[in-house]
Amino acid sequence: MSFKQDFRQLIKPYYVFNIILSFSYIICRKTPGICNYLFTVEECEFDGRETEILFFLVIVVMIRSRKTGSVTMINYLSSSFIYTKVANLILWFYADFIMGIVYTIVFVLMGLLLPEPAYSGPDKVIYFRGPNSLDEELARDKHVVWIVAFYTVWNPACVNFAPIFAKLSSDYGLDNFKFGKLDVGRYPDAGVKYHVNDSSLSKQLPTMLVFKDGKEVDRRPLIDTKGKIVKFLFSEENIKAAFDISNLYETLKSDLKIRKKHVKSD
Repeated sequence: MSFKQDFRQLIKPYYVFNIILSFSYIICRKTPGICNYLFTVEECEFDGRETEILFFLVIVVMIRSRKTGSVTMINYLSSSFIYTKVANLILWFYADFIMGIVYTIVFVLMGLLLPEPAYSGPDKVIYFRGPNSLDEELARDKHVVWIVAFYTVWNPACVNFAPIFAKLSSDYGLDNFKFGKLDVGRYPDAGVKYHVNDSSLSKQLPTMLVFKDGKEVDRRPLIDTKGKIVKFLFSEENIKAAFDISNLYETLKSDLKIRKKHVKSD
């Protein structure tokens, strides 16, 4: 995502209000006048407990951002908002119980009224509606190779992954090479069938599966022989390399031309 695209995202209400909430305590605590009024102190400095909480927050955000595969500014912000807001919640309750209640109300209202913006750019993604819709499509035409992303709408890694998957579908989509998405949060039975854990602690969100001849032939992240999830960074470059998408595209494009020639000759 370019700087201009990042900036256009940042000025959306969701990001503006979440940045304000994430820095609300620091701003109020360090701004003369506001600090003196809210905290009834003479000097606007953090005490030992506040410093510990903020230092712990920095460490948690860095670790969790790396685990979610955040690679852009927007990705980092999206994956860190929940931790920064929880830290602010603790700090506000630590400073004043009433202010903690006020912050909680604002926190909840913002979550209900301003959900994270979903990707709305160009794509050739087909969304499967229902637990059996993918099975039916795979059985309908086995000449089609499918790359299907299993996701949930509430998972930050899935939200960050959406524009990458959309771009891949636009760049490589063919009549016999299709890209689909299935919400395992909405259709958990499909998650069970394809061994994708949709829990809040799952390390399998998102998961990409490749289907050829109606059968799964590859997936990321992989599951090793001990049943552990092998970490995978869902960047565009990694996905192309892992599934050899460029070569697969050229092969399927050639196959499609041959099939069309046969149809015309018949």
